[in-house]
Amino acid sequence: MTKNLSDHSRFKGLKIAITGANGSLGRFLIKEFKQNGAYVVGLTHSKKNSSQSYDIAPDDWIYWSCGEEKLLSSKISDIDILILNHGFNPKEDIDYNVINKALEINSLSHWKLIEIFEELALRENDLNRCNSKEIWINTSEAEIQIAFSPVYEITKRLIGELVSLKKSKLIAEKSNYLVIKKLILGPFKSKLNPQGLLNPEIVAKKIIKKAEKEDYLIIVSPNPITYLFMPFIECIRILYSRFINKIYSK
Repeated sequence: MTKNLSDHSRFKGLKIAITGANGSLGRFLIKEFKQNGAYVVGLTHSKKNSSQSYDIAPDDWIYWSCGEEKLLSSKISDIDILILNHGFNPKEDIDYNVINKALEINSLSHWKLIEIFEELALRENDLNRCNSKEIWINTSEAEIQIAFSPVYEITKRLIGELVSLKKSKLIAEKSNYLVIKKLILGPFKSKLNPQGLLNPEIVAKKIIKKAEKEDYLIIVSPNPITYLFMPFIECIRILYSRFINKIYSK
């Protein structure tokens, strides 16, 4: 039975879409958001979503494929918060096909969806709509630490640095039409990481709780170094980007 909704939940009445909805974290995020009064859309590559296996299934499904992100534009135009949570962790011997697949799923598709969602946010802003759109990107702790998977680490670092670059640009422009949040998550148990230390349900609860307060970085990790190191790295990236922009703008 669904718990009582909080009248003060900022997610109540919002429309939220989550990629990687069939994964461990995706399923628990769906459950938590619905219990907080949100309308939740699951974005999935799989036609066999098996809603019966969910404690609480999403209100709707959207099927999509990496490389066809533009087809999602009209389908997510009314979404308030888009959460990019899909990923691929190579486990076999590394070759060009594996590397290209990891780049496409972990980096390029995320970047394309950020671009598409920003265009939708700009359109809303031009129509003088009051609410900003939000996009949350799960770059994971692998953005700054080893994950015993070099290709996974490289692709996560790439999208992490691109998100930092985009955040720096929004800060410099003092733009508020798009809110970016970066999820820095420690190893949780999932198909991608069966040896994960964290319970994905607890991770989902902490993400939503922290998102009520945190403006940008949402860190959930058993490693205390991450809480110190990640904000420092992020600050350096943003300051560096703004410094370069000032040089070239003269």
